[in-house]
Amino acid sequence: MLTSKRLLLVDDDAVFCDVLGRALQRRGCDVRIANDAHEALRSARAECPRYAVVDLRIGDDSGLPLVSHLRELSTSMRILVLTGFASITTAVEAIKLGADNYLSKPAHADEVLAALLKGASEGGSAAVSAVPISVARLEWEHIQKVLREHEGNVSATARALNMHRRTLQRKLAKRPVRGD
Repeated sequence: MLTSKRLLLVDDDAVFCDVLGRALQRRGCDVRIANDAHEALRSARAECPRYAVVDLRIGDDSGLPLVSHLRELSTSMRILVLTGFASITTAVEAIKLGADNYLSKPAHADEVLAALLKGASEGGSAAVSAVPISVARLEWEHIQKVLREHEGNVSATARALNMHRRTLQRKLAKRPVRGD
């Protein structure tokens, strides 16, 4: 399993953290839970974890800046971004900021551990689909890219996309469409 078992789990959903945290503890991890970025950084500075699982959306904020801060604390920490709002754009951004892997929710504790333990040398082993990405998925990816460019500001993103802010909020509230 894990060599050093200290793991930081960061998600604003307290029930999810409790369930996943207990499952990881049953697998031998020493789990610390944080429900926001400030609490996560405070915990990581107090006891630097070997592993971190960070939700992409922590409340109304993005978890991506937290990935960057955690990477600054420790270059050897294995960081996994776990999200219910998966997209190619955010996966690439997470990896650029220092995440070692990216996994979509719902994910079982064994999948989380496997993603944390997967070696960096194994990156790039993902199969490329022969089926082109759907138009709806392309729209989702583009919205995520523009939202990130405007630092999560929905109003500025809506203006940039020439879209009503409420329409954009409805699109963001939905789960992302599948890639195919």
